Amino acid sequence: MSEELRVEAEGETVGEAKWAALRELELRAPGLDRDTVRFEVLSEGERGLLGVGFAPARVVASLDADGTRARAPERDESPLEQLVRELVEHVATAAGVACRVEVVEDDERVTAVCAGPDLGLLIGRHGQTIDALQYLANAIVARQSDGPRKEVVVDAAGYRERRREVLESLAVRSAEQALASGSPVELEPMTAIERKVVHLRLEGYPGVETTSEGAEPNRYVVVLPS
Repeated sequence: MSEELRVEAEGETVGEAKWAALRELELRAPGLDRDTVRFEVLSEGERGLLGVGFAPARVVASLDADGTRARAPERDESPLEQLVRELVEHVATAAGVACRVEVVEDDERVTAVCAGPDLGLLIGRHGQTIDALQYLANAIVARQSDGPRKEVVVDAAGYRERRREVLESLAVRSAEQALASGSPVELEPMTAIERKVVHLRLEGYPGVETTSEGAEPNRYVVVLPS
């Protein structure tokens, strides 16, 4: 019979308690597969009023000691890859999402892909959560990395590809609307990465041109007849 590893931990929030429990499990079982970790919330905690009556959140993290180790890394991670992976893992765990993070670095960007059974919470409504995580990762990498600045892309469950298809379809419809009406068409605010998708899709599109207007984080694309 396999032995089960169990760790109980506390934190100000359930997410912080899960993170602390997971880190303790990783110390006891280096290389564990995060997908196999099970969490049980013992208490969601109590913030209290003006610090009075505070009670920490408590969770138990457990996994089967047999057959739950992640496969050994096929290569050593670069410092930048390690930085991005640890950041994404930390945020995912704090959000209560157990997932495995694979990071690949090339000449232009660092891509972190999250894999797991339920990534909807990490992606968020209309991708707001994963976009915020990607923005945070880019900000931290820009500050801490000594080498040439590289773009960080955070993906989960193929979200980026699906979002690209949606944006390209929106770009074409907006171009057709601009041509039919003879007036500019303003799109919803987007991240710089998403705006780039629209600009590239309409680059060379007959009869229209694109520009970006507004200030971050509400900067948006305008499609207008050329």
